[in-house]
Amino acid sequence: MKLITVLPLAALSTSFVIPDQNVMSQIAIESHETSGSVFGKLPTKDRILNEAGTTFSKVVHCSKNAIDQAVELASDAGHDLSRKLEETAFDAKSWLDSGYTSLGHHGGHDRHGHHGHKPNLTVYELIAKSEYTTKLAALINEYDDLVELLNGTAANYTVFAPIDKAFEGIPEDAPKPSKETIKNILLYHVSSEFYPAGRVLISHTIPSSYVEEALGGQLQRLSTNIGIKGLTVNFYSRIIAIDIFGTNGVIHAVDHILVPPPKAAEIVQFLPGEFSTLELALIKTGLLEKLNDTSRHVGGTLFAPSNFAFQLLGPRINAFLFSSYGQKYLKALLLYHIVPNQTLYSDAFYKAENTEVTGIPKGADLHTALEDKSLSVDVFRYGRIISIKINGFSRVTIEDGIAKDGVIQVVGNVLIPPKHIADLEQQWQGEEMSVEDFMERLEPFVEREEL
Repeated sequence: MKLITVLPLAALSTSFVIPDQNVMSQIAIESHETSGSVFGKLPTKDRILNEAGTTFSKVVHCSKNAIDQAVELASDAGHDLSRKLEETAFDAKSWLDSGYTSLGHHGGHDRHGHHGHKPNLTVYELIAKSEYTTKLAALINEYDDLVELLNGTAANYTVFAPIDKAFEGIPEDAPKPSKETIKNILLYHVSSEFYPAGRVLISHTIPSSYVEEALGGQLQRLSTNIGIKGLTVNFYSRIIAIDIFGTNGVIHAVDHILVPPPKAAEIVQFLPGEFSTLELALIKTGLLEKLNDTSRHVGGTLFAPSNFAFQLLGPRINAFLFSSYGQKYLKALLLYHIVPNQTLYSDAFYKAENTEVTGIPKGADLHTALEDKSLSVDVFRYGRIISIKINGFSRVTIEDGIAKDGVIQVVGNVLIPPKHIADLEQQWQGEEMSVEDFMERLEPFVEREEL
């Protein structure tokens, strides 16, 4: 069965999540192309927010099923808003800056829904009774424990519910996946934490209910993004209706099925336009196979230099690194970008030795695969806006590449170990560097470390 890509390369302008190809070999998701940006006059923020607020305030109505009402209203009003956004150069961060207060009432813990109507159905009952989620309901009904979960009160759940149209991209003759695979996909749509729209807007990642063994039994995460398509999950699945409250949680309707991602090394290989140099380097040093072996690490963070980041090193250093003599230096350099057993998302931190999930501190030292070398990471946050700086200089340019076995943080500069002068460490700050200086920084580590 032909694999249909669900992630346009435009995702690299914000963040990205790629579905697991093993799963996608059984389930093909319909491709959804995004329109290019057209530079023109942007409607005022107030106008956009007022139109969005008018739609969102009508989402839940007691006269009929909340999901049906929400989807119908989104379909009627969404076209005009989407057209306005697609016809302009849309600045997502500016929208968020003005939107925290205006849309914040959607994210509170008022469980009475819109218009003050108190919900009287569980999230499962809302899905089961909706004419727009009949296929999702049929899948959930195959698992008694999932029905019990979504009817229960053990948590305030968040469900990203694919509407029936989300299933239209699956070929009729496609083989049915195993029950375990389907269940894992369903769990990937559910969070046991309460994420109304306001909280989704200021979150970069959300924990699902899918337990990922490659993360040491931690919960695999979903990525949220705001761009030309509006609010999306894992970039490709657009949220088309929000804040459908039940007695035990909230539902957001989405237009694509969410599929757990592949390994970090596979993501690097999948995106040659961004990572062909990194892929070549991993292959030449024998690290690609080791990085792909999840028995060697429990989660992890790959600080992935883009092709442009390698270009900034200059032609001489690149020629040296990819020569037969420079290969051992290249290997040491790559190990400095790999943090095994510590998974640093922009708003969560998984550690292999600690099953408790912690938020991101303002600063952290991450031990790399290069002997005795750590990366000093500083995290600055204002609402949804996050800046991650490494060693006081290099910045993460694309955050939260969700992977099966960790996360990819794309860096705008190749990370280079500090030089020791007397008892002090001198970090590289982007100044021009000779091949000799480069070798001096890596000389103590060549052929001494293995991932």
